[in-house]
Amino acid sequence: MLIPIHDPADPRVEPYRDIRERDLVGRQGLFVAEGEVVLRLLARQAGFEAVSVLIDPRRQAKLQPILDDLPAAVPVYRADQAVLDAIAGFHLHRGILALGRRIDPPSAAALLDRLPERALVLALVGIANHDNMGGLFRNAAAFGADAVLLDPACCDPLYRKAIRVSVGGVLVTPFARLAEGQDLIDLLQARELQPIALSPAGEIPLAGLPPPGRAALIAGAEGPGLPEALLVRCTTVSIPMAPGFDSLNVATAAGIALHHLRNGNPQGLVTAPC
Repeated sequence: MLIPIHDPADPRVEPYRDIRERDLVGRQGLFVAEGEVVLRLLARQAGFEAVSVLIDPRRQAKLQPILDDLPAAVPVYRADQAVLDAIAGFHLHRGILALGRRIDPPSAAALLDRLPERALVLALVGIANHDNMGGLFRNAAAFGADAVLLDPACCDPLYRKAIRVSVGGVLVTPFARLAEGQDLIDLLQARELQPIALSPAGEIPLAGLPPPGRAALIAGAEGPGLPEALLVRCTTVSIPMAPGFDSLNVATAAGIALHHLRNGNPQGLVTAPC
C-alpha cells in the first residue's frame, strides 16, 4: 500500500506530526521507530508489529526487501523531504519513520518463567534517562542477555530516543516491567537467579566473580545508585578503576559486567546479537 503524501496536514500521517512534542505526551500504546536498522527489526521481530511506515521516496528501492516483509495491509506513506520535515517538525535526515505496536507484553514473572536453563537477566532500577536506557538495551542485545526487567520507576524503553540509541536492541531482547510493590529479589530468587548488584562499593571485584549459570545483573541510576535495602540482599560487585575515580556511566558499567557474565561462562549463552 504505497500512498503518496503531499500535504503535511494530511490526517493519515497525523501520528507522525510534531514528533518531539508527541514524545512528551505519549502515543497510547504506539511508538515511533527511526532508521533502516530499526525498521528491519520491527518488520521481522516477534512481539512487535508495524502499524504504518513513512519514507522519503528516494529510500524506497533500498528499503523494498524490508517493505516486502510487512503485511500487505500496512500502509507505506511516501513524502518528499520537505514534506517529511514539515510533518516531523525537524529535519529528518534518515528519511525513514515507522509507527509500531508491542503485542501482548508479558508480566515480569511470565518472562522469567520461560528463561532457558542457563540464563542471564539484566534488571534495572530507577533508570530515568532515555539515552542510558537505550545504551543498556544495546548492551543487553550485544552480550546475549535473555531478558531485561524494569522496575516501576524506569522510563519507557519504547520512547523514540531510547529505541534509536539502542539501535533496535529494545526490539531484540524481551523485557517486562515489575508491578508496583513487586519484590525484585524475591522474583529472581524464586527462579534460582542469583542477584548480582553493581556498586562502586561492591564487595567483590567483577573479575573475581565466577559467572553463575543463572544470574541477574542489577544496575541503578547514576548518582543515587541502588538502594541499600536492595544491596544487602545481593552479591555486590565493583569494577576497579584508576585511583581517584570511582564512577562509570551505567550503560558502560553494565556492558562490562554483562560481557564478563556472558563470556566468563564456559558453556556460554547462545543468542543472536542485534
